[in-house]
Amino acid sequence: MTLLKVIVYIVVAFFTSLAFGQVAKDSELYNELKKQDSILFHAAFNTCNADVLEEIFTDDFEFYHDKSGFTDGKKAFLAPFIENCADRNPNEPQASKRILLPNTLEVYPLYNNGEIYGALQHGVHRFEFLNEKKEYQKGDVAQFTHVWIKQGDTWKVKRELSFDHQYKPEFK
Repeated sequence: MTLLKVIVYIVVAFFTSLAFGQVAKDSELYNELKKQDSILFHAAFNTCNADVLEEIFTDDFEFYHDKSGFTDGKKAFLAPFIENCADRNPNEPQASKRILLPNTLEVYPLYNNGEIYGALQHGVHRFEFLNEKKEYQKGDVAQFTHVWIKQGDTWKVKRELSFDHQYKPEFK
């Protein structure tokens, strides 16, 4: 192989990796999915808003969790959430909260014939839980990956992976 061919292969590989890598953190796609992530977890952990969650997940949603296993379907996933929220006193703080760790969110677009149809969103978050004194205590840090699908102008979560749950009190 000639030196020219090697250089051409390296240049093509470099630009291919740029074209299919993570989007810039100031891009429209990144900001939209960061906003959707915020809406999702605000509804789940701060407001117990089942209506928002009904809209954000596809009917065939699948949830893969390294500690609680596999959940098949939006209804099965939301049922325990709806039950827990029914007993929640809205004047009391939420029993747990989720914190997206700074600078961990990544977004990777998914294309079909040059058209964006979805995106992968990956990040790291921490969970905190109320103790008997009603003070939040640090819980697990975990990684998550969402597969977002674009349906018209709406983004919906089709698949979610929640994994690598570890207690790491040093993480802020």
